[in-house]
Parts: sequence; structure tokens; C-alpha cells
Amino acid sequence: MNSQDAQNQVPTPQVEPQTETETDHRLALMARAHQAIGELSDILVPLAAAFTEKGHSLYLVGGSVRDAFLGELGHDLDFTTSARPEETKAILDNYADVVWDTGIAFGTLSAEKHGQQIEITTFRSDLYDGNSRNPEVTFGDTLEGDLVRRDFKVNAMAVEIQADGELIFHDPVGGLDDLLNHILDTPATPEQSFNDDPLRMLRAARFVSQLNFALAPRVVGAMTEMAQQITRITVERMQVELNKMILGKNPESGIDLMVESGLAQIIYPEIPAMQMTQDEHMQHKDVYAHSLQVMRQAIDQEEDGPDLVLRWAALLHDCGKPDTRDFNEEGRVSFHQHEVVGAKLVRRRMRKLKYSKQMIGDVGQLVFLHMRFHGFSEGQWTDSAVRRYVADAGELLPRLHKLVRADCTTRNKRKAARLQATYDHLEKRISEIAAKEDLARVRPDLDGNEIMEILNIPAGPLVGKAWGFLKELRLERGPLDRDEAIVELKSWWEGEHNE
Repeated sequence: MNSQDAQNQVPTPQVEPQTETETDHRLALMARAHQAIGELSDILVPLAAAFTEKGHSLYLVGGSVRDAFLGELGHDLDFTTSARPEETKAILDNYADVVWDTGIAFGTLSAEKHGQQIEITTFRSDLYDGNSRNPEVTFGDTLEGDLVRRDFKVNAMAVEIQADGELIFHDPVGGLDDLLNHILDTPATPEQSFNDDPLRMLRAARFVSQLNFALAPRVVGAMTEMAQQITRITVERMQVELNKMILGKNPESGIDLMVESGLAQIIYPEIPAMQMTQDEHMQHKDVYAHSLQVMRQAIDQEEDGPDLVLRWAALLHDCGKPDTRDFNEEGRVSFHQHEVVGAKLVRRRMRKLKYSKQMIGDVGQLVFLHMRFHGFSEGQWTDSAVRRYVADAGELLPRLHKLVRADCTTRNKRKAARLQATYDHLEKRISEIAAKEDLARVRPDLDGNEIMEILNIPAGPLVGKAWGFLKELRLERGPLDRDEAIVELKSWWEGEHNE
């Protein structure tokens, strides 16, 4: 891969002389990226040739180049080009399997070729008004002008794809040096970058999590001073970045950055509020540190990739503690009903961030249920208690298992072993009862139609009340045969009627 620094518009960054080890590392990364991109030559070369034929250049750019160096190039490829949107569309119409032009007003066309997702954007040189994150879209004429407007240097590298398959590397702002050093820094001053688009502050937290990179000190300083500007961003956009951060390799570092910079206080104040509360065991610096540990231990139990619901629930499971903290006469701290308060806080905050009803319900329910296990010792798990535990968790039961186990963070090895053994016992009880009963669907032994026929009542609230009685009976006593269920229903109905 040939290397070519930009001239004139952006000065070549000044860096310290490289050691032999650094040079070897750089060459190894270049070789890795060349191989990763070269493996897509069947898709890339014909596309580049089509642009060349029309007198334009095509560049793989941004996160795609960064990921190629990291050995993580995926199926979504980002390109930039000198061609205007209409010209790009004409080329893609003849090249791709499918083309989407929903972003054409912003200079972006999307397409699919042999299962590979492609997004091509015309060189941009946007102007920002400083009041919103929506720029006045203007198209540029140079690659360097496009790259220097990007969020971070590691995302401002490009690889020119030529018609003969040659790859030319462009790095006008020193992105490869930052990538080698695992640093995130802005091409322009961070103050200018964040003023142009405050969402970049949240993207910084996201990339810290995803890439496990550190932020340049000047970027941290700018984020801290400018955190309030994040309010210019819509909550929908915040939610997208928050989720990507939580799903990253090291979400703890991204969350820490949000808390330390003040972003979390604005976006999700329940998270930094946990710093103010020492947990009742006095084993952790504070509930915040405990919550990060629980999230990491929950992540360690993930089996099928990152689990957004589990991670949010683990992070927020104790967010009700600041509002429920109390001290007894001996000075011991307690947090009675913190799971109830926490579930309410979670639902309220996630509604403000416009999460889906499903997400709000799932995370809130896990927070609400995470203490249920601690209300029983090994010998207290009656069949009824087991049924209710399973019924209340529903489809969330596998996640609840992981959350409760992750929440056992005591340094007392004997106590930790006892807690895990008790939960082992609970899971064994669940399996034993499930083998006899359909615990996945605990329903009354009579349905609504049967209830109406037996009690001779029309559809309405009374049927629902009767159904609820039978559901409670089912949880308490397990499956009943039809005749027994009918006897219990009539007995309950007579009691209700006499009252």
C-alpha cells in the first residue's frame, strides 16, 4: 500500500522519530490493512474502475480504514468521492444489486453488492451554525478538506482504490500515529470540533469503549468545559451513541469518561448519583464502582454476543440506592426497597431518552427483580416461591440468573461461595419443577371462555378478576385437574358474591 500525505491544506503532523519496533508495528498494520482490503478486490476494483471512467476518484474512508488496520473490517464499507451525488447514483445503479438514495440530499448513497453494504458520500466541507448539530451541507473538492472535518484523527484516514487495484494510503492529520498509540484526538481543536457537533463528545465515550483507546488530555478538557452543549443534540441521537458505548469492549471506560466530564450528569444523572453512596457492605468505594463491577461480571457471562438489556440492567440495578439510603442506630446503612425505586427511575429516564417500550419494560423489570433472590435462604424456596420467581421473570429469567450472579461481589470468599451455592440450589429447584410443570407458561387451569360458562357471566371485568384468582391459585399450588379447578372457582365466586 503506497502512502501519500496531503499537501498544502493540512500540515503534516510533527511526530517523534520512530524506533525500530514502532516502524515494524507500523509496517505490520499496513500489511494487515492491505490484506483485509485486498480480499474485497472483487467488489472494490470494479467499483473504483466505474468512478475512474467518469473522471472521479474513490476512497475507502473513516471507520472502515481504521477497522482494516485493527483487523476488524466488517461488511459495512464507507467511501468518499469527488463525484456529486447524482453521478454516484448513476454509477451505483449500473453496479450494485440494490441502491438506496434516502440520504442523497446530504450527499450519501447506500447500496448492496454481493451482501456487502456500501455507503458513498461526496466530499463534504460543511458549515455549522453553532446552535444545532445539523450543518449546512456543502460539497467539497478535495479529499483533505473532507478528512480534516471528521471527528477524530483515527477516523480521518483514507485508502484510494484505483482502477488497477492499487491501494494508496492517505493520512493528512496523523491518524495512524494515534492508532498506533491507542489515542483519540481531534483533527482540529477539540473546542472547534465539539462546537461544530456536540454529539462528538458522546462519540468520544463510545469510541473509548469500542476501541479501548484513551482520550488526548486536551479532548478531555474540552469535553469537561463544553459538556452542557450536548443539550443541542436530540435524545434519539444520544440513545444511539449510548447503546453503542454500552455494547463496546470496555463500556466501563466510556461510562467513566461520561461521569468525569459531566456528560452523564446531563444525559443520565442517575449514573453519577451512585458515586455519592457507599454500599452497605463497605466493600467498594461506592455504589457506582460496585455497579461497574457488576456490569463487567454480567458481560463475562454473555454467551451469544453483547446483550444490551443485560448490560443496562447490570449498570443500573442499584440506581435506587441514593434515594433510599438510611442509617440505623449503630450507623449501619441500608437501602430498603431500592429495587422498587430504581425500577421507577430507570423507566422514567429511558422514556425521556425515547427507548422502546420493550427495552424500558425489560430493563425496569430486571432492576425490580434483582433483589428477590436475597429474600430467601436455601430452605425457604417453596414450590410456590419458585413458580412466582419464574412467572415474574418470564422470558427475562436467563438474564435474571446472570444479573443476580453478577451482583455477588463480596470479597468474603466464604460468603460469595454460599451465595453462589444458594443460587445453584434455586436453579436446580426451577429445573425440577419445570420437569413436572410448564413453568415457562404458568396459566390458570381454566380459560376465559370456561370461566364465563361455569359462572354464567358475560365477558367483562369479573372474568378478569376470576382469571386472576385462578392464576394465583396456580402459582400457589401448581397444576390442578379440571374438576378441582372448577370447585375452587365456584367456592371463590360464592365468597365474592356473598360479600
